[in-house]
Amino acid sequence: MVQSAVLGFPRMGVLRDLKKATEAYWADKISQEDLIAEGKRLRLAHWKIQKDAGVDIIPSNDFSFYDQVLDHIQLFSATPERYASQKLNILDEYFAMARGRQRAGVDVPSMEMVKWFDSNYHYTKPSFSDSQTFSLAKDAKPVREFLEAKEAGFATRPVILGPVSFLALGKTERGHSVEPISLLSKLVPVYVELLKALKAAGADSVQIDEPVLVFDLKPEIKAAFKPAYEALATAGPEITIATYFGDIVHNLDTVSAFSGLHALHVDLVRNPEQLETVIKALGPKQTLSLGVVDGRNIWKNDFSKSLKIIDAAASALGKDRIVIATSSSLLHVPHTLASEKKLPEEVYQWFSFAVEKVREVAILAKAATEGPASVQAELDANAAAQKSRAESKRTNNPQVKERLSKVTPDLYKRKSGFETRYAQQKTHLSLPLFPTTTIGSFPQTQEIRVQRNKFTKGEITEEQYDAFIRKEIDYAIQVQDELGLDVYVHGEPERNDMVQYFGERLEGYVFTTHAWVQSYGSRCVRPPIIVGDISRPAPMTVKESKYAASISKKPMKGMLTGPVTCLRWSFPRDDVHQSVQAFQLALALRDEVVDLEKNGIYVIQVDEPALREGLPLRSGKEREAYLDWAVNSFKLSTAGVEDSTQIHSHFCYSEFQDFFHAIAALDADVLSIENSRSDAKLLKVFIDEAYPRHIGPGVYDIHTSRIPPEEEIKQRISEMLQYLRPEQLWINPDCGLKTRTWEQVKPALTHLVNAAKHFREQYKA
Repeated sequence: MVQSAVLGFPRMGVLRDLKKATEAYWADKISQEDLIAEGKRLRLAHWKIQKDAGVDIIPSNDFSFYDQVLDHIQLFSATPERYASQKLNILDEYFAMARGRQRAGVDVPSMEMVKWFDSNYHYTKPSFSDSQTFSLAKDAKPVREFLEAKEAGFATRPVILGPVSFLALGKTERGHSVEPISLLSKLVPVYVELLKALKAAGADSVQIDEPVLVFDLKPEIKAAFKPAYEALATAGPEITIATYFGDIVHNLDTVSAFSGLHALHVDLVRNPEQLETVIKALGPKQTLSLGVVDGRNIWKNDFSKSLKIIDAAASALGKDRIVIATSSSLLHVPHTLASEKKLPEEVYQWFSFAVEKVREVAILAKAATEGPASVQAELDANAAAQKSRAESKRTNNPQVKERLSKVTPDLYKRKSGFETRYAQQKTHLSLPLFPTTTIGSFPQTQEIRVQRNKFTKGEITEEQYDAFIRKEIDYAIQVQDELGLDVYVHGEPERNDMVQYFGERLEGYVFTTHAWVQSYGSRCVRPPIIVGDISRPAPMTVKESKYAASISKKPMKGMLTGPVTCLRWSFPRDDVHQSVQAFQLALALRDEVVDLEKNGIYVIQVDEPALREGLPLRSGKEREAYLDWAVNSFKLSTAGVEDSTQIHSHFCYSEFQDFFHAIAALDADVLSIENSRSDAKLLKVFIDEAYPRHIGPGVYDIHTSRIPPEEEIKQRISEMLQYLRPEQLWINPDCGLKTRTWEQVKPALTHLVNAAKHFREQYKA
């Protein structure tokens, strides 16, 4: 019998139930008991979905109130002292690490948050001290949730982040020198204790995620696997090591040397070509988990292609030694397609969300066990959906293809070099030393959401909605006047999301109403879906930006989302290369940039926070090819303006060292980067590479409600000036301010502006 498995299920619920509950708890609207009860309700509902679909191996401990890596920090008592010393209850300590806390005498910032491999999910980065110790939490979450499932009648396989990945994905606490991987000998006994506790609770098998196996590993990290897993093998449960988001051929010797391995999971959606090599490396009794159902994208599985992969594996190993699984956790896809009532009928049949993917796994396993005839109706319907998509007129636009074919390298180049450009920009824009600005958005108030919803439903006219948006822009300009910022933004009150807003104005996209995906914590996004060739039928942002510029005392910054981010934060097509989609987006954005300049917008920010996210996980030709087309698509979108127009770009938390040449190659006049949760030493790369242009490292974290004191911002600027020249440095927050309130934004920006004035005075000579 071929078994089916799911590596993880989305946490939020059908209607973002977890988001609503956690935010209600943070706002003191529900009790801790209420929040915990809601978590249990969701877990039980999600286990039932998988059992009812016929899945054999159902995960537990894949639920989290914020982030699964943060869960492990508490699980192993690795909470940094600055949080542990506050004597908060366990849940509030957890949220303090995630979000920071500034109430009742407690004032701590949040921990560093970075992207989970090449996804748009963010995890909390563990940090380790020289005196680091580990111990198992008294109420160990994996054991508790396994027993909860067992009591409800669900047999589950607990999911745990592996010890090597947990350490390798962490960092050294500031002021300390310990190498995280050197702590393995302290950590592994705690893992053994946990596995023994799970075995005692009745867990016969565990899924241990070691996603770092897809990386090019340092020798000391690669060498850590053998001793770690030899120790874990003594604990009792059968161990399945799960990898995803890449191939593990280059690290196969690390895993195959582990004689206690029961099963290995590999991602055959991302890298199907690794199958033959992996099969040959397995021991005679080891099982292979085939990740053939995509955990990262929403396209319906092509059963005919998956069954060919399954048949090849079954022929080599036998049916009893294969498991049909999702390629990764389904955390990265929406909950269920059944919630979508407004999708065009034609495209609806092309998609599959988490609930539907669970069913796909079970169908494939049944087909492999009992033969295709046992699921012939499902196979026929699947084939019809694949044919419909391949032949649809929605996917092809000859005019877009023709324009793309005429793009030449000259279109990637600005008219002059940076020094010439900036000399004109400084005069044209009247920029002072240490110029201040924000990243783009201002608070999306309840009233904004209400009015947008009314307009969407047709309850108010376009004229009424436009008047409301102008009023919101008026207020944003008034606040910036009062604060004394140097480059303004219009605040983006008309925008629902930095990608969806543009997708709704481009041909080639379709949109959902309830297809929410967790980005971090309670933050959810609703990625648009690229179904065909992309073009811009009309200007997208000119009206609002032009109005804002007409009432502003200072330069107004136009705000656009770059081609790579529009691609990465959508669900992209899987039938054409991503570079084709990026260049189509770039041409549409190029038209928008030129139109903004024609309408008096001389500072234009084209955000590319997903550029680092899209970087292939291993160095080599694939990475360089990606950077080539990603950089050129950005340059294609921005190079059509005059020298006096200043191009900005923004990046999320990034470690630039491994692709800094690409950042420099963008040729943006000003970069802003999320930096406040990271050590300022990250900026050293700008010195090492002699970066010539201007930089705005974030001086405070906008992902928390905490208001940074002025002295704290001054200290951050002082640290930045150890790595950057005064004339290079812009002063700005980490990111856009849409998730904050005006009561938080105004004092924080006041402190920011005052800090900039302090250094302006200090360096005026």
